[in-house]
Amino acid sequence: MVSYLQVEHLSKRFGDRVLFDDLSFGISEGQRVALVAPNGSGKTTLLSILFGEEDYQTGSIAFRRDLRIGYLKQQPLFDPSLSVMDACFASDTELTRVIRDYERMTADLSDGRQVDEQRYQHLLSRMDELKAWNFESEIKQILGRLNIHQFSQRMGELSGGQQKRVALANVLIAEPQLLIMDEPTNHLDIEMVEWLEDFLNNSSMALLMVTHDRYFLDRVCSDILEIADHQMYHYRGNYSYYLQKKDERLTQQQAETDKARNLYRHELDWMRRQPQARGTKARYRIQAFYEIEERARRRLEEKQLALEVKAQYIGSKIFEAQYVSKSYGNVRIVDNFYYNFSRYEKVGIVGKNGTGKSTFLKMLLGIVKPDSGSFDVGETVVFGYYSQEGLRFNESQKVIDVVREVAEEISLGNGRRLSATQFLQMFLFSPEEQYNYVYKLSGGEKRRLYLCTVLMRNPNFLVLDEPTNDLDIATLNVLENYLIGFRGCVLVVSHDRFFMDKVVDHILAFEGDGKVKDYPGNYTDYRDWKRLQEQQDNERKKSPHPASASKRQERNAEPTLSKRKMTYKEKREFEALDAEISALEKEKKELEEWFAEGQSDVERITELSRRLEVVNDELDSKSMRWLELSELQ
Repeated sequence: MVSYLQVEHLSKRFGDRVLFDDLSFGISEGQRVALVAPNGSGKTTLLSILFGEEDYQTGSIAFRRDLRIGYLKQQPLFDPSLSVMDACFASDTELTRVIRDYERMTADLSDGRQVDEQRYQHLLSRMDELKAWNFESEIKQILGRLNIHQFSQRMGELSGGQQKRVALANVLIAEPQLLIMDEPTNHLDIEMVEWLEDFLNNSSMALLMVTHDRYFLDRVCSDILEIADHQMYHYRGNYSYYLQKKDERLTQQQAETDKARNLYRHELDWMRRQPQARGTKARYRIQAFYEIEERARRRLEEKQLALEVKAQYIGSKIFEAQYVSKSYGNVRIVDNFYYNFSRYEKVGIVGKNGTGKSTFLKMLLGIVKPDSGSFDVGETVVFGYYSQEGLRFNESQKVIDVVREVAEEISLGNGRRLSATQFLQMFLFSPEEQYNYVYKLSGGEKRRLYLCTVLMRNPNFLVLDEPTNDLDIATLNVLENYLIGFRGCVLVVSHDRFFMDKVVDHILAFEGDGKVKDYPGNYTDYRDWKRLQEQQDNERKKSPHPASASKRQERNAEPTLSKRKMTYKEKREFEALDAEISALEKEKKELEEWFAEGQSDVERITELSRRLEVVNDELDSKSMRWLELSELQ
């Protein structure tokens, strides 16, 4: 197997802070390697060092000669004046350099200027080898899969996520032999992530990447490199294999530590009984004692968040989206959308970028107003909002001061309270780190601090917009476990399929043009159902069922029984009726349960009795219409 990269004894420090020490690893042809470590452990720094953008203290880095390398930064930078297509051609890859050189020489030939014939023939040969002739059409195709369609738009007009997708398209089209990527799935919707999985699995590129998308790790990677305790551990397998072997390693380490502790207790007893005068006679045993003590007191830095934050009481009424509509120009976000949120429900929102998921959350919170309809929110609901944009910290503040601005202490219930310092420790901020300035934190550490400030307010309804971006796997795992046991409601937008499968019990799928599909189950349940629907649609298109002559004769004899097809408008109406009938049936059931409790509020009884009549009438009319339309299927 051809070696592409060899790293030996690499060390990196910032002042007295050690990121990693004495790291050694290699990457060979065809390997797909993921780098896993807690936030702040130096993953992004390591990638920058490999690409020559940062220095290091000790060690060596050796790439194979003439190796084609691609690098996707976590936050790529572009000239804001360039168009999307110009930015693709301006990227500094061998492919684009060859194209630029070829076009320059072609222009010289057209103008009658003398060119180096040998150089020109070499460029023609390289254009063939790099498959550069179809670059423009292929880059447009990849950009389209990443939902970038305005190729003349200026880069300065794009969001950070859109610029990241342009950068991703650039490195993919170049097809380097070794592709280094920092968080490639950030800012991609779920369909884009699944497309990227297929693209990488069908390519011959070797990979080194940082990602916290566990399904992506499991389906793409062949090796896992983990940085822990400033050291590196190599696991030859995908993410599932890594979890198994890591558990075995930690179990073994714990067993060794327990053995050392037992020996330590025995030696400590000996030290206490040791007369001072005999100290020189057993120096080797004293030396051995201190070595044992160090081993016994070593703690595994597998810090776990024990998120036991008490949620405030939440009543039976949560919120009701009452036939909400919202559009921006010709782009419809929701169209006459109805949904009644249940107590303790955990709902995931999925959909392509640009379908309005974040806008829907902001309408619920009152940040954005709907064009029509309204949100009726229960009086006991206390929102905790984690926004995609994140919190704008004062970079000159210390971590502890950021939290103390929210609260000096927090209640965990049952009379237990934690100070701001103790609460930060639960979120993996050591006492020393709490007095660091915010500007020293990594992107993931800032996200963790932001999450801390949201939960400190004791919300009973968490509204989370892309909470999984930039969080390490350990923090994600703890957040998932917290949300599963959270005694409140959760509404979450995320492209992390593993997270959605583990946390949510209901899906709202934003399918574009104002259409929202209400699906009970987690993301994989929804995706399986959607694939089945797509498969059935494709089969119907491929396998038409022509009528036999006898059936045609029957239809001719009885024209009144002829069956026409649904119009496009009727199809949309039919799909909307499903959700509306389901919502009405749910509301009817809740109303009937309320009456069954024997309530005594006369005004409320009168009001809900009228509502029940309206619900029953609407159910009858919509059910009848549904039956009429179903006959046209």
